Amino acid sequence: MKQDILVPEVQDVIVAVVPRPVEATSAGEADLWDIYVINQREDSMDNVLITSQGYGSIDGRDKTTTVLRHFHQTVGAGEAVKVEPIEAELFGLKNEYWISFNSGNQMLDKKFVFKPGTISSESLETVPVLERPGVMIR
Repeated sequence: MKQDILVPEVQDVIVAVVPRPVEATSAGEADLWDIYVINQREDSMDNVLITSQGYGSIDGRDKTTTVLRHFHQTVGAGEAVKVEPIEAELFGLKNEYWISFNSGNQMLDKKFVFKPGTISSESLETVPVLERPGVMIR
């Protein structure tokens, strides 16, 4: 019954947190990073819906951010799309990104969660497509 339902696994989709280049930030934006969705699939992602939310505790106080929703008509094969900025002070929370999209005649979805403390300058690696340093979840 339930075990007979095939749920295809989403592969070759990356969520990356990338620091803004120093020359692109003004004095008050030094701790802003940007969230990107990167499509490394061989086909496009259509009708892409992304929800984001942060939750957990900071300094012993529970904190939950607003759920944000973003829509992109298409993210082509080998392309990246900027989703939203994120402030460094939120890196102590779980930051969740749920991505749903159409691929052919199937609807696919996957949840990406950055655990508290995993986004840091020490964890930077080169992000494909962007060719910039960032922290990724595949």
